[in-house]
Amino acid sequence: MTGSDRRARLVDQMRTAGAPLTPELAAAFAAVPREAFVPDGFQRPRGGWVTPRDHDFLDLVHRDDVLVTKVDGRLPISSSSQPSLMAIMLAALDVRPGHRVLEIGAGTGYNAALLAALGATVVSVDVQDDVAARATAALRGVGVEGVEVQTGDGYAGAPGHRFDRVIVTVGVAGLSPRWLNQLDPGGLAVVPVEHAGTHPVLAVRGAAAGPVTAEVICPSGFMSAAGPLTAHHQFAHPAPAAPGDLAPLTQASAPRFDPPVDAITYRDLWYAAGVWHRRATHAAIPGTEHSCLVLLDEDRVNGAAIPPDGSVLTTGSRALAQDAGDILRRWDTEGRPPMQSWRVTLALAGHPEAPIWVPANWSLQPRVS
Repeated sequence: MTGSDRRARLVDQMRTAGAPLTPELAAAFAAVPREAFVPDGFQRPRGGWVTPRDHDFLDLVHRDDVLVTKVDGRLPISSSSQPSLMAIMLAALDVRPGHRVLEIGAGTGYNAALLAALGATVVSVDVQDDVAARATAALRGVGVEGVEVQTGDGYAGAPGHRFDRVIVTVGVAGLSPRWLNQLDPGGLAVVPVEHAGTHPVLAVRGAAAGPVTAEVICPSGFMSAAGPLTAHHQFAHPAPAAPGDLAPLTQASAPRFDPPVDAITYRDLWYAAGVWHRRATHAAIPGTEHSCLVLLDEDRVNGAAIPPDGSVLTTGSRALAQDAGDILRRWDTEGRPPMQSWRVTLALAGHPEAPIWVPANWSLQPRVS
């Protein structure tokens, strides 16, 4: 199978996954060789490392999966994002030929190459020297022009440049005012911003001095940035609970959903829980395959969990169990709104010397019948 055949198959996988592939986006994914951006290989889903010498390397590269390219111990610290998620974010970014794009988080360079294939010029900023160097080498290796990779603090953006768009490929607690200051009027930023332990992608508009507003694009989970972009603030949710943190759980109320809600709908519930409750986050729950929505007490030992079946599990905290039940009833009463129904108003928070724009208020938009 040729490289173009494999890329065509990847595009088909992305379509099946529901990625919003315009003809331009489909052509970009069909043209850019993803394998060129992971020359040192990546982590296998079940452990171990795959390299270009392995017989299944090309097949794994051309799956609609995230590729973890750098780890610190067991902690992933750099990757190539899932292509269908990349497509959703690029579609929301609405890149046109001639646009100038600031990318925060260079990753492998693959996203910047896709932006260049869409006709953009790109300045990509990454805090890790080795990541920036590898991205630069990969871009040069396949002859991509119009991309400059800089090593630096993403909070600062790219001083001296002006942009039409900003895209962020790491999870952040909020947006740097410097990004907005470097955007021309009418510009747009697409950013994964922390909310209840995950990183839903926001389409953000506004000026560095405000007001700043956003729409929710889709759920996601990204590796977190470092420094002021992940500063704690008064609107923040608790960090996720690690396996073994929570005390043993027992059922406080019976399942509400039969069958349990699907993964997308569960994320919608999760988002609403984060709007309505400041202690919403996630935790690993014994007997469940994935992390679960929880309301976590200040001690990080007690809490109440809401699995996809709508039951409430509790460590014994009656107050949080009651809150969890209230969230379920409210979500049903509101018509189970998808996360895209929320509009967000951001406020300045974080460290006074390095403030960030963070989600602070939400409103539900009327549904169009």
